[in-house]
Amino acid sequence: MRSIWNGAISFGLVSIPIKLVNATESHSISFRQIHVTDGGRVRYRKVCELDGEEVPSDEIGKGYEEADGSIVPITDEDLAQLPIATAKTIEIVSFVPADEIDPLQMDSAYYLAANGATAAKPYTLLREALKRSRKVAIAKFALRGRERLGMLRVVDDVIAMHGLLWPDEIRVPEGVAPEASVSVREAELDLADALMATLGEVEMSSLHDDYREAVEAMIAAKAGGAFEPSEAVVQPAGGQVIDLMAALESSVRAARASRGGDGGGGGEAEVTPIR
Repeated sequence: MRSIWNGAISFGLVSIPIKLVNATESHSISFRQIHVTDGGRVRYRKVCELDGEEVPSDEIGKGYEEADGSIVPITDEDLAQLPIATAKTIEIVSFVPADEIDPLQMDSAYYLAANGATAAKPYTLLREALKRSRKVAIAKFALRGRERLGMLRVVDDVIAMHGLLWPDEIRVPEGVAPEASVSVREAELDLADALMATLGEVEMSSLHDDYREAVEAMIAAKAGGAFEPSEAVVQPAGGQVIDLMAALESSVRAARASRGGDGGGGGEAEVTPIR
């Protein structure tokens, strides 16, 4: 794996040289914009809004836009002078129980690899200490021009780090929950519990992106000249379910039927949407 950042973990007075590598990769299919009449690529040029001229990359800088629209130029030298202690260090600031971290805060995921033979012992020490404590480490680090918050935990004998959003970046969910006061009956809750039990657990590795696979198959067919358009699948229009109990009962029956009637493994259930 190619490293995207080299530095060290600061664990008290212990310094652990590490390399940061991405723990995830995107399999999304990206498309290019084309001119539909001849298939040519559509490209964009960077043009100065004042003189209308195209600007070469070596003349492009950065600036901060004020509320009145004026621009404050910011140079790389300006940013380099700022005192960021975490520029090359993942500084551990505390250890907390994992359940104290709100999943809403979690961002990108990385693996931390020991950088060199001398890093193996302190790396292993931190890894084993995290395992035994059953806690995660909260750290500060700098990446791509900004200071970030991170959470270190152990995954398959590797120290992994999740980028965390700063607490003030999490929005309060005002107006998201139903405004009307709604109550549910015990019988409805019992049926919801039964549906959850019937659907059961899932092996995450068995889940895959059906849409991406369909797009890949279509691209391959078109590239090979064998693509035959099919009729679009009409999705049923969503509507308000008046009888919630009937919808729940139908969902449980369908889930049990798709799983062989025992709530065990099997195919995916056809579940009636509850609205």
